[in-house]
Amino acid sequence: MLAELSSALIAEVERAAELLESKQHICLLTGAGISAESGIPTFRDKQTGLWENYRAEDLATPDAFTRDPKLVWSWYQWRRQLVASKKPNPAHTALAQWQYHSQSTNQQLTLITQNVDDLHEQAGSAVTHLHGNLWRNRCSQCQTPYTIQLKGAYDSENSISFDEALVTCQHCDGYIRPDIVWFGESLPMRAWQTAEEAAASCDVFISIGTSSLVYPAAGLAQLAKHNGAKIIEINPYPTPNTLVDITLAAKAGAILPELVKRMGIL
Repeated sequence: MLAELSSALIAEVERAAELLESKQHICLLTGAGISAESGIPTFRDKQTGLWENYRAEDLATPDAFTRDPKLVWSWYQWRRQLVASKKPNPAHTALAQWQYHSQSTNQQLTLITQNVDDLHEQAGSAVTHLHGNLWRNRCSQCQTPYTIQLKGAYDSENSISFDEALVTCQHCDGYIRPDIVWFGESLPMRAWQTAEEAAASCDVFISIGTSSLVYPAAGLAQLAKHNGAKIIEINPYPTPNTLVDITLAAKAGAILPELVKRMGIL
């Protein structure tokens, strides 16, 4: 990974490590970029196969589910199929190691994600999901969590697929939907409260693999900055953001292992 980083970027990693070693409260926000490094398509990527004529923005809405629940459910079962085989990458692993290490120090890490996959959990991290979880479901009518596991089946090519048949709630017969925040819906209150409190009280806020332009999550960095925190951005395509104090313009999988190594964690 070190070979991927220029000498100037390594110097910035060292500067970030020195800053982080001296601070107690760290808030980290991860976005689609960190999952993309594990091969998970982002919402900005063009749909493929049977879904190439659809836009994600037109499927991930309450209105779309009301209009055609079978279509939306089938799309999410297809997305689950895409994600099922994906594994954490070095960025996820480094964050988990850092979080574990912090338990024996006076450093407090709060990890928040905009992603709906479970790669942080697979790596061993405790994480707050702002946009829900792809592997959880709930009733679209009474909101009761649907806890029966939806099992996938392996096909002749040994890839997993998920049944596209609609599932109904045991309590009200409403259709089961993914427990994900769709366009036009509010973020889960408890998760957002955790994120706001962490951002408001942190010494350093780190944005990883996200443009920091989509609200309300983008407001977390502003909240942190307003309360005196330093801002670090890890993104191969840095956003034009005057809030950022240290920009690490490379993939998280290259930066984070090097960062935690220089903090004495690896």
